Amino acid sequence: MRISYHKEYSQFLNRDMEYKIYGHAGKPMLVFPTSLGRFYQYEDSGMVSTLREFIDDGKLQIWACDSIDEETFFSTHWNIEDRVARHEQYDKYITQELVPGILHQSKWNNGGDEQRILISGCSMGAYYSGNFFFRYPQYFDTLIALSGVYSTRYFFGDYVSEAVYFNSPLDYLPQLVDDYYLNQYRHSNIIICCGQGAYEDEMLQETHLLQDLLERKQIPARIDYWGSDVDHDWPWWNRQIHHYVSGCL
Repeated sequence: MRISYHKEYSQFLNRDMEYKIYGHAGKPMLVFPTSLGRFYQYEDSGMVSTLREFIDDGKLQIWACDSIDEETFFSTHWNIEDRVARHEQYDKYITQELVPGILHQSKWNNGGDEQRILISGCSMGAYYSGNFFFRYPQYFDTLIALSGVYSTRYFFGDYVSEAVYFNSPLDYLPQLVDDYYLNQYRHSNIIICCGQGAYEDEMLQETHLLQDLLERKQIPARIDYWGSDVDHDWPWWNRQIHHYVSGCL
């Protein structure tokens, strides 16, 4: 398996950002870490090995990005507006620096074939992948979100400003009527999965809310609830990601 490490300066964040790429060709996949996680977490937690058969066969190429959670959603020093403002800078880093690079390199690696990105993550990574997918469907055609929350209530409680609102899918999606977005969702592959075991209560509740919302909007999605023994942990996410990726490629 081809693995490369990258450290690049972000103009939006005014700092270096790190990421790793796994594979040489195939469907581009962008993955986010769990809360306070780093770009190497996906590999360290076995997810890259779990997907190795697809990577080695040139069917999948993974970009594992970094987070700045300690400055945003999990900051213990900044007020909410400052935390959200910093997240908006991270948003621009992902969508205006990292994603264009992924699309450019993927096209080169796949002989000129332009593809949209499969975006994914577990826990906090599922929140990120869901929020980026719904805000920027022009870049993504597949979402695989495992054990996530889909609002900002988990981080900020009932506090809602304009910036918070537009990072809370369960708040902004009900008001969305723009066919530009809705039609792209309807032609995408949306997979939302949650266990029903330990530490999944909040994720389970918000997955149900998202399911109801997508059904009302007539947006096709696969929403799966794994058993009562399925906990909020990496062994299950390894099984889930292999199951869902194998059905997408």
